Amino acid sequence: MNDEPAAAFRLSYVPGVTPAKWVRVWKERIPEIPIELVPVDSTSGAECVRAGTADIALLRLPLERDGLSVIPLYTETSVVVVPKEHAIAVVDEVSVADLADETVLHPLDDVLDWVSLPGEEAFERPATTEDAISHVASEVGVLVTPQSLARLHHRKDLTYRPVADAPQSQVGLVWLTDRTTDQVDEFVGIVRGRTANSSRGRQDPSGTDTAPAASGKRRGERQGSQPRKVVGDKKPRSRRGATGRGKNTGRPNRRRG
Repeated sequence: MNDEPAAAFRLSYVPGVTPAKWVRVWKERIPEIPIELVPVDSTSGAECVRAGTADIALLRLPLERDGLSVIPLYTETSVVVVPKEHAIAVVDEVSVADLADETVLHPLDDVLDWVSLPGEEAFERPATTEDAISHVASEVGVLVTPQSLARLHHRKDLTYRPVADAPQSQVGLVWLTDRTTDQVDEFVGIVRGRTANSSRGRQDPSGTDTAPAASGKRRGERQGSQPRKVVGDKKPRSRRGATGRGKNTGRPNRRRG
């Protein structure tokens, strides 16, 4: 009898992504296989799955997709982080043009694909988004970042507002196509909302389900039973005494005196 514990299923994720709901479903559905969470840096790309340190990962897109299966999941709102006393704090939303007179911080681990950074450039680039938010608290400048990262590094003296036309970060589910195991399929199904009783099929490299086709039987139909007649095939019942004429045919209109 083999008493060795099952190897853990390893899930990597970048800062700001919260896989807790999917991990909870995994633990309920497959309790015999532990799931291990492996945090990775936002700038590490897909190295965790390529190197085999993770079976699947929740990463920020875009990234080099060669040899990878990728399912885009959602796009995040970009926000500007400012002190609570800042003028931006009194409005509901701003545009990139509204930041023209601001010193906009640009951390080295920035995940937004800027064509041109708005506002005035800071004297130096903070090493991390967390460092940049500390600089915002010191009133060195403001920071545009995905809302999830603003929440992750939240401070009581800071707030944030959406930036309508700023670049946005997309999060996707990523794994090595050659390592599409049954466990990977199971986790993909969990993320995509597949129920425990639904049929599972392998995912092709584009992330499309390849589950077996339906049998074509109608719901509730028993094998060998005769198909029901279509309602439209039934002949209309004639009412007793009917002559086939219309309801008011041949009857003069009488006016009440």
